[in-house]
Amino acid sequence: MNAFSRRGACPALSAPMQTGDGLLVRLNPVAGGLSPNSLIGLGESALRHGNGIMEVTARGSLQIRGLTPASARLLAMEVDALGIAVRTGVPVETGPLAGLDPQEIADPRPLAECIRAAIEEAGLAQRLGPKVSVIVDGGGRLNMDVVTADVRLAAVRMDAAIQWKMSVAGDGQSAKSLITVEEDSARDIAVAILRMVAEKDREAHARDLTERQLVSLASWHSFTPPSVLPDISPARGEIELSSPLSPITGVAGRAAASELPISPLAGEMSGRTEGGAQDRLPVKLSEPIPSPIGLFPLARNTAALGIGLPFGSMPAQKLIGLTQHALTLGAAEIRLAPHRALLFIGLSPTACHSLQQAAATLGFVTDPADPRTKIAACPGAPACASGRVATRDIAETIAAENRDLLDASVTLHISGCAKGCAHPGRAALTLVGGDNGAGLVVDGTAKALPAGYRPGYDAARGVGRIAAAIREARFRGETTAGCLTRLGAAGVTEPYRQE
Repeated sequence: MNAFSRRGACPALSAPMQTGDGLLVRLNPVAGGLSPNSLIGLGESALRHGNGIMEVTARGSLQIRGLTPASARLLAMEVDALGIAVRTGVPVETGPLAGLDPQEIADPRPLAECIRAAIEEAGLAQRLGPKVSVIVDGGGRLNMDVVTADVRLAAVRMDAAIQWKMSVAGDGQSAKSLITVEEDSARDIAVAILRMVAEKDREAHARDLTERQLVSLASWHSFTPPSVLPDISPARGEIELSSPLSPITGVAGRAAASELPISPLAGEMSGRTEGGAQDRLPVKLSEPIPSPIGLFPLARNTAALGIGLPFGSMPAQKLIGLTQHALTLGAAEIRLAPHRALLFIGLSPTACHSLQQAAATLGFVTDPADPRTKIAACPGAPACASGRVATRDIAETIAAENRDLLDASVTLHISGCAKGCAHPGRAALTLVGGDNGAGLVVDGTAKALPAGYRPGYDAARGVGRIAAAIREARFRGETTAGCLTRLGAAGVTEPYRQE
């Protein structure tokens, strides 16, 4: 077992991370999913060796909490005994319905596997930071547009052929477009990008690449056979073009940054940050964010049923119970999905209905419009020693009493302390536990100085007063986010502080 990973690294099975409630490990199955028996076995291990809490993260990873150094070793042995192979090295992620969705443009798994192999062959895993990641998105109903990555490859149809649109440093909306190429070239360019990042340092990301480097990446394909990786200067990590005339700039030599077709990278790209969002303003996508919760018809009259974990967390015993029921109904596989959900694969429509009812009874999220999906809440007190407020109790009360406040335009973040583990980025409203009770941050992170406080046990009532103020001030058709902007920080903080 390696030394415990530092905060911000990836708490893999071999390197658990210290948190306020003990050690935490994160598992990403190599196969992309788990058999029902394997998930049941993991739940039983979580009960034996952890605090009995299991989580699915915002990026679709499985977490087990509350471990000790000794029990983490035992857990690793049991995962191995279950025959669960977990991913290591640079994450190359695909969508939760990859290879199954009749609506996807292309199955992204073969290309993803080629990229993994090329990364390994190039020896990049040891040279890149733990949060550098790649996404290969085949499209379909559950695409990966809202997940950030250093390198993005998205399938597109061009003249009846499948090609891959490549971009860097962001999500589907914010990433900088680079080039559209065939599969073999896509693999080679993806590895070339990672080699450039590795030449900088272990803390580097694709956002740190220069304009010259990005232009050279988009240009080298015109001069280099697709199967040959470009040479990279150790000094600059840049590709030397074999022609002084760039097909992008159309001029010889180096163009000024303002003249280049790729604008300077801006904003934080968190890569492997788990728990909710990026350290930047939320991206407003032109299309609604696809929810993994609900019914997704597959081939041969089968379906996948998406079920969410409230706030990404559930007692292992309830997860075991749900999975046992799914097993009796014929579920063949369970896949982890972004936005804190599980997809039960291979069920008949009748079986899906039965499993959905069982999930609702156990307290899982079965409706994509459930207000709990708009709240990011860490374990908080008393589960986490760092927690200063009972985050989950507060979240449940707010979701039950103020459903109309939590529309698609906002995220409410409830953090037990200023670390903000559940949602590292900005949120419309953030409640953060501290010495003075539950502080309110408007349009910021848990690390920001709160604009007002009230006792932690009474925080839900404070949010209820904000909801009342919004109902009174909201224009017809106006979103919660729009109304919050009009009210301003002072107009939101005042009702929160009222007795």
